[in-house]
Amino acid sequence: MRFSQLTERIAGEGAAAWDIHYRALARQAAGEDITVLSVGDPDFATPAPIVESAVESLRGGATHYPDVHGKLALRQAIAERYRARDVAATPERLIVMAGAQCGLYAAAQCLLDPEDEVIVPEPSYVTYEAVLRSTGARMVRTPLRGDANFRLDVADLEAAITPRTRAIMLNSPHNPTGQLIDAASWAAIAELCRRHDLWLISDEVYAELIFEGEHVCAASLPGMAERTVVVDSLSKSHAMTGWRLGWVLGPQALIEHMANLALCMLYGCPDFIQDAARDALTRELPERDVMRETYRARRDAVCSALADCPAVDVIRPAAGMFLMLDVRATGLSSQAFADRLLDEEGVSVLSGEAFGPSATGFVRLSLTVDEDRLHAACRRLTRCAEAARADASALSTAE
Repeated sequence: MRFSQLTERIAGEGAAAWDIHYRALARQAAGEDITVLSVGDPDFATPAPIVESAVESLRGGATHYPDVHGKLALRQAIAERYRARDVAATPERLIVMAGAQCGLYAAAQCLLDPEDEVIVPEPSYVTYEAVLRSTGARMVRTPLRGDANFRLDVADLEAAITPRTRAIMLNSPHNPTGQLIDAASWAAIAELCRRHDLWLISDEVYAELIFEGEHVCAASLPGMAERTVVVDSLSKSHAMTGWRLGWVLGPQALIEHMANLALCMLYGCPDFIQDAARDALTRELPERDVMRETYRARRDAVCSALADCPAVDVIRPAAGMFLMLDVRATGLSSQAFADRLLDEEGVSVLSGEAFGPSATGFVRLSLTVDEDRLHAACRRLTRCAEAARADASALSTAE
């Protein structure tokens, strides 16, 4: 039997990137001592008040069809969150989706046509290419260079613009590198979008997990409110990955188109989850500060633990729950090092190549286990990296 061409566009390297993670989970489930550092799922429990809010809502009967746009009270809470950051947000400019990933997919479907080009700095999150290709659009990669700590150069974006360019898609704080786009770069990006009449799609799901520097919401930039699409969620900031609650902020006309898409795809997010999300945004939750500071401490612990390892160089992130390790000195490719680390030392990380060619020679490590386990994982990683480096040196000498 024949399948649609869409099935080819949404498959490929992005989907295959998770193979090592699934292999690690299978070994862990079989009882092996495996440290899983290959996924960005917080190891924190969702704060108890949020859980209780959902339970109370369920018991109150919130089990019927929801508002496709999202409950007004939730959209008001989200809008207030943006207004506090000087963003002109109203409930009419928001739609609630089943997570940021769903929001990104829906936005792409409503913005892009076949043969459109979307400029995306890489390394980039592994689903971006499939999302864009699902529309028939083409992802145009611009490099974030590891030797420059993966910091964005706006000149690379400008050089990639062609008559077919429809949008620029950015992620700050950035996954996988944890870097921030600074205010001056944002201003230059906004000028590019205005001059070339481009959409700006901004994935901001790590905005609440910043250690150094400040977050700039793309929609707050002069002249950008009507051409910016902000995608965000509670998954990382509130340890709610499994709740699947996110949103899109954009021009009202776009939001109406996305509501039409939701009618034939999702028919809205469950009411009880939306009630919990409203409370997540409106209540004082000290757990959020604890989570952010814990990630900061874990980042510092890994940087310290690997500082004296000559086979690995750490790219220190400014935000998020990941960091990038330069493993080129081991003589192994990113994937080969990740495979050896799992096979020999029981630690799973993701190959940098899964995120794009500019991350060749790097791996991504997640800060999603406690410090003691991270320290142990760093010892295993050091052992693996130094052994690989010694093997490469011996081979070079023999030749």
